[in-house]
Order: sequence, then structure tokens, then C-alpha cells
Amino acid sequence: MSAIIMSGAPVADAVLASVGVAVERLVKAGKTVGLGTILVGDDPPSVHYVARKHEVSERFGIGSVDVRIPATAKQEDLLQAVEQLNDDRAVDGFLIQNPVPPGFDYAEALARMDPAKDVDGLHPVNLGYLALGEPGHPRPNTPLGVQALLQYYGVPVEGRSVVIVGRGPTLGRPLALLLSLKEPGANAAVTVVHTGVKDWAEYTRRADIVVGAAGVPNMITPDVVAAGSCVVGGGLTWEGKKVLSDVDERCAEVAGWVTPRLGGVGVTTVAMLLRNTVAAAEVSLGPGSPPLP
Repeated sequence: MSAIIMSGAPVADAVLASVGVAVERLVKAGKTVGLGTILVGDDPPSVHYVARKHEVSERFGIGSVDVRIPATAKQEDLLQAVEQLNDDRAVDGFLIQNPVPPGFDYAEALARMDPAKDVDGLHPVNLGYLALGEPGHPRPNTPLGVQALLQYYGVPVEGRSVVIVGRGPTLGRPLALLLSLKEPGANAAVTVVHTGVKDWAEYTRRADIVVGAAGVPNMITPDVVAAGSCVVGGGLTWEGKKVLSDVDERCAEVAGWVTPRLGGVGVTTVAMLLRNTVAAAEVSLGPGSPPLP
């Protein structure tokens, strides 16, 4: 069996095309779009991720505000930066790049954000709206990217068995909420397992869709997935300068669909971030503004 490789590029291109159209429409309405980031320290993967986000945003006409805080600073400096972007009318949405160095409290800083500007969709208020199934609020980018991949490649989700390996607050938990909602592209039977679950592979072997979200390189191997299933690598780990997926590349020999080690979920995540940013800009125009694509 040769799996369909679920490249994120065409999915991201489609999302970003709509972002570009929306930005043009907003500009014609007299509204520029701005994305802010807060980076604490100089962790190489985080520096790379932030640079990538600004590179793509500027390509599509979205302004950038890049706030850098040294690792030697204090929590108060981080909180001050959050308040600065909360109050900056040129910034429609922003994020705090995580992880932050030891001595900083990411959760406290996240809670200080204006939920309407939380384009990562990770503020407790926005996760609460996700749990309630309430539309119109920011949702986490990586789960949205996974869902977009499944939809683009025609992977059946409704009523199917989805097993997510990993329970983290940025991917595993919100993805479980998202895919269980009674909405298009969701409405699945979702199970969340993790490395603390004995014989977790017994769950994945029976699943129609398996999502690696634990951040453990190559933990999803061909022997723990069903023939013809869909296998998505959501968790990524840096080993030096090499990025490793939770999904062993050999799964392509068994699965019906599989994401590549590079160019899968990560590409769609950035696209969803910009879509959330544009949506925040549209909301800031108030009621009666034209709908965005």
C-alpha cells in the first residue's frame, strides 16, 4: 500500500489566498491588519518560528510588531509587553511564543491577553468557547490546521474513530474538542491517550485516524496503526537542526493517508494563524462590516 502524502502546502496556499483577498478588502475599508509577537529569550526553534510567522504575514500585507524580551528580564517585563500589545490599535492580534525561559510564567501572561486579540486561540476564555462549541471566537491554530488537512484530502471524519496520542493544551486537548463538535469536518468519536496509558497502541490500532501529538519522535510506527488509516504527525521535536515528527515515515507503507515529516501540519498552522489575525481585524470593524472569505 502506498499512502496519499498529505502535504500542507496546497492547504496553506488556499487559506492564504483567502487571507490576501480579505486583507485587500479591509484596506479598501480603511483598515490595516497587524500581527504582533512576543518572544522571550533566544531559543533557536522559537526564533525560527517567529521569523517565519512575520515573513509570511508581511508577504500578504499584514503588518508586524515583533517584541523581543531578553531571558534575563523579569516576569513584569513580559506582562508589560502584553499590556502594550493589548492597547496597540495597530495590532489586531498577537501571540506569546511558547515555551518561555525558566523564571517566566506563560500561563499568567496568556491570561492577561485580551481574548479578542488571542490569535493562537489558547486564552482560557477562547478554549472555553471551543469546549462549548461557540463559533466566532479564535480557535487554536494547529488543531485547525489538522482539521483543514483532513478536509482537503477527503479523509472521512464524521462518525469515525479518532485517536489522539498526546493531551497538551496547544494540540491534543483542543483538537479532541474540535473534532468532537457537531460541525462540518468534525462530529467524530474521539479518544485521547498518552504515554501514561498502558497499551496505548491498542487504541491506535483500531482507529480510522491517528494523530501524534505527544512530541515524541517516531513514536507512531507502522505496527501501531491500522491498514488504510489516516496518520497525522502533529507533534514536532527539534534534534539539533533537524525536525522530527511523532510519526515514523515508514507509516506510509501501511496507512491510506499520512503527513510528511516536513511540510505537513506546521505549514497549515501558520496559515491558520494569519486567518485568525484577519478575522480579528474584521471583528474590530464592528457589526455591519462585509463578511470575509
